[in-house]
Amino acid sequence: MFQAPRGTQDILPDDLAHWTFVERTARRFAALFGYSEIRTPTFEDTGLFHHGAGEMTDVVEKEMYSFQDKGGEDITLRAEGTAPIAQPIRLFSLISVFRYDRPQAGRLREHHQFDCEAFGEEDAALDAETITLLWRFYEALGLSGLSIQLNSIGDLECRPAYIARLRAHYAGREADLCGDCRRRLEKNPLRLLDCKVPTCQPIADAAPSFVDSLCHPCAEHFAQVRAALDAENIPVMLNRRLVRGFDYYTRTVFEVWPQHIGAQSSIGGGGRYDGLAEQIGGRHTPGVGFGTGIERLILNLKRQGVEVPPADRPIAYVAHMSEAARSAAQLFASMLRASGIPTVLGVGNRPVRARLRNADSIGVRWTALFGDDELRDGSVSLRDMSTTAPETVPVAVAVDRIAATAGKSA
Repeated sequence: MFQAPRGTQDILPDDLAHWTFVERTARRFAALFGYSEIRTPTFEDTGLFHHGAGEMTDVVEKEMYSFQDKGGEDITLRAEGTAPIAQPIRLFSLISVFRYDRPQAGRLREHHQFDCEAFGEEDAALDAETITLLWRFYEALGLSGLSIQLNSIGDLECRPAYIARLRAHYAGREADLCGDCRRRLEKNPLRLLDCKVPTCQPIADAAPSFVDSLCHPCAEHFAQVRAALDAENIPVMLNRRLVRGFDYYTRTVFEVWPQHIGAQSSIGGGGRYDGLAEQIGGRHTPGVGFGTGIERLILNLKRQGVEVPPADRPIAYVAHMSEAARSAAQLFASMLRASGIPTVLGVGNRPVRARLRNADSIGVRWTALFGDDELRDGSVSLRDMSTTAPETVPVAVAVDRIAATAGKSA
């Protein structure tokens, strides 16, 4: 039998309550902060991610799903959500992202994200507002025990001096580093701080802090970010080892961690990327944003026992009990749907017990059955599934009764 490819999953109706809750809350908070929705292609020119994310990032080197299409074009399934958006506007998206990596809890090869991107301003207030949006979103979901990890990684003016200090710190310790870190030391030293290999941790922990190497404009920007977050009562923890997985980040970087820290613990993060638009061939357009993984959010909602609203279900189940009554059942189902009542129309020819079992498995509140007697009298056998006994009522009465309990106007 065919199975879902490794690192993917089917999201079944019984699982959708959490997904719907997260996505509706995401849309609500994006709108509250002035973001409009965008939907970008599932695949892009491979060069977009090479130039945007950086040649030496793990995502570009190891994790992208890249291929040549039938026209010989180099194509990559969307590996992240920021580079495809880079334009001066506030936009959000709910997207699927593809990474070839070892599947783990909350991190699949196809996973889903809520992204917000604000381009066009360098103001530190926008950094703080972006973090505030993300934090208020988590609060609205009911998550607790989270921490915001915050750092600044400077810009092109002060970064070279810090990288020189970082290389000096690692000099002579190459034998103690993992293979990836030995390559990073030569080609992408900032990635050294993000290594998760245990043997590399003591050296990274003792590395110099970037905050101590910031130029005056970057230091002032970071101070303004922290002051604005204090004014919003947003709690943050300074994390001098925090960097992000893409090379386009500048100045502010942040992640949100749950209480249970692991190698892939972050449930969301982002930062400022003032040079991204230029890296992918555009004009200078500063920006800041975040991405938060929906699978990880749902994992933490379940871990914390957060109750979510039930998924939308059909309210009524309508079926015929004789061939002559088929049209009457179809008409009644149409009347309910015209009143805004989600309705399942039973098809085929089944006995009453099978009809009721079907209705019960769907979880409807009402069943409406039409047989020869109902057809003759202009009535319907109506049953409230929260009780036991059906009753025969006129069709118009049945519509009004179902609509009243559904909060709809017939």
